[in-house]
Amino acid sequence: MIISDYCYTFAATNTHATMESPRLFFIFCHLSLGISTVSAQESEAIRRNQVGYYPQQEKVVVVEGVNPKGKVRVTAPDGKTLKPKATIRKATSPWSGKTRYVVDLGDLKAPGSYQVSVGNQTCGINVSDRPYRDIAKASLRLFYLIRSGVSIEQGGDYNRPLGHPDTQVIVHNSAASSLRPAGTVISSPYGWYDAGDYNKYVVNSAFSIGLMFAAYEANKEYFTETKTDIPESGNSTPDLLDEMMFNLRWLLTMQDPLDGGVYHKLTTPKFEDFKMPVDCHQPRYVVAKSVTATLDFAAVMADAARLFEPFQHDYPGFAGIAAAVAERAYLWAKEHPTDFYHQNQLKDPAVTTGTYADRNARDEFFWAASALYRLTGKQHYLDDARQNQPQRFTTPSWSNVASLGAFEWLATDASPLRNTMLEQLTAYCNEAIKGVDTSCFQSPYGNSPRDFGWGCLAERCCCQGVALLYADKLLGSDKYRRYALQNADYLLGRNATGYCYVTGFGDKSPMHPHHRPSASDGIERPFPGMLVGGPNPGQQDKAELPLPYPSDFPDESYLDITKSYASNEIAINWNASLVAFLSWLDALPSLPFFLSTK
Repeated sequence: MIISDYCYTFAATNTHATMESPRLFFIFCHLSLGISTVSAQESEAIRRNQVGYYPQQEKVVVVEGVNPKGKVRVTAPDGKTLKPKATIRKATSPWSGKTRYVVDLGDLKAPGSYQVSVGNQTCGINVSDRPYRDIAKASLRLFYLIRSGVSIEQGGDYNRPLGHPDTQVIVHNSAASSLRPAGTVISSPYGWYDAGDYNKYVVNSAFSIGLMFAAYEANKEYFTETKTDIPESGNSTPDLLDEMMFNLRWLLTMQDPLDGGVYHKLTTPKFEDFKMPVDCHQPRYVVAKSVTATLDFAAVMADAARLFEPFQHDYPGFAGIAAAVAERAYLWAKEHPTDFYHQNQLKDPAVTTGTYADRNARDEFFWAASALYRLTGKQHYLDDARQNQPQRFTTPSWSNVASLGAFEWLATDASPLRNTMLEQLTAYCNEAIKGVDTSCFQSPYGNSPRDFGWGCLAERCCCQGVALLYADKLLGSDKYRRYALQNADYLLGRNATGYCYVTGFGDKSPMHPHHRPSASDGIERPFPGMLVGGPNPGQQDKAELPLPYPSDFPDESYLDITKSYASNEIAINWNASLVAFLSWLDALPSLPFFLSTK
């Protein structure tokens, strides 16, 4: 019996004790299983990036509850004890009132593993010229592991047989057309499983590709050299584009050939139970077309037409096909601007899976028009982009893709809207970095209650990091790079829970994500390289959980159990943000850039 199973059993038979005294419950679980709660607390008292630091990067740790003055010791990789000129700043959580000490360890530039001690508490930090190489690769390779419609044969321990071939998919009555009446069977294979479930959603798939395309365009040389050991790795196309193609092939099947509109999703009527894909047998449907799915499809196909043009040897004819379907989809959207997705109207059968519903398509029109203008240079796309352009920069999310449109204009020097988008980006970044030097964890992210919620580690932490890296690239100022690295520090362990929020990395990472294959494959370790949603004070799942959240504070409202879909689910859009962020960090040149906190 694993620890979590034991604790769940206790929770189920001692509901009152766990609900009234969650801290005592966790202590009970540790003591009953022979685990020292003292050592666990000591190992987590020093919060730091558990993956690694660049040599020239600031080395900041946060000590919780213990004043480290005069107690900081550092042991170098060669075993020598160093006496760093540690700079210590006291900070108090605005929510919990906890006292924390932000400790800048100063210059630790020699690569290797260091031991940092504060009194009798010790942790390790790694300094490397490529600290993000392995985790960035794992975050991208994760998309191979969650491919649908094929057997996974290069996944090592995570190999699995074919599940969901999707060659016999039913057209739902909400998606019927004269060419494809309700009940028509179509083939719609490939693509990625969307999240903890096994369905495939156009809105989220297109958004995920679009975000990774943006990172690719900003770092083409890096991705050209990055290999992720997937079946296509031997061809002449960068592995990232190969992986995108696996999902693009599915997206092409989601366009109705009669009119160019795009089905909103491919889904079962209700979510599958926690079992492996090969054991799932519910019928699968394509359901209603929507303007948001169609515009996201148009945008990503327009970008794909440009980016795959040089790789005709591996994908002959695809660029032309992508361009044609993109323009056809955009025309359908212009003719159906208010055809939003309404799941409650779906009957026979009713559908209760993820909605990805949106009631405002201005941002989708902006992204699609921007991408199509880059592809074709046609004036009407520029006119539409101007008509729908945002008034300010916001971090990208599936429900607000305006920033993906902004990235289209920022990618080329002479584009008509580049200066406006750059001004908006700069204003956003300058606002984001305010207050870092008085924050609890020395990062732009995590200083407002609004920073926490469903999928916050992706949409508000990683995507903010991507925005800062755009500013670093376009404005040529190392100051933005420094702050992006601070967000990585937060994500990878220097935070209120002490978790490195990416599976398979760090000393303390999620072991029980809300992810059906990881929970059902009989392997203790979850798929590596997955970003969990993160602290969510909304706790939308709390009534369904076998134990309470350990805290209601915004930055501590996280629970590493499989049932916690509100804080511990994974999703392709979240992992796309992780790929974009960590790959860009891994692409940074190892050059001396001064990143002192002073």
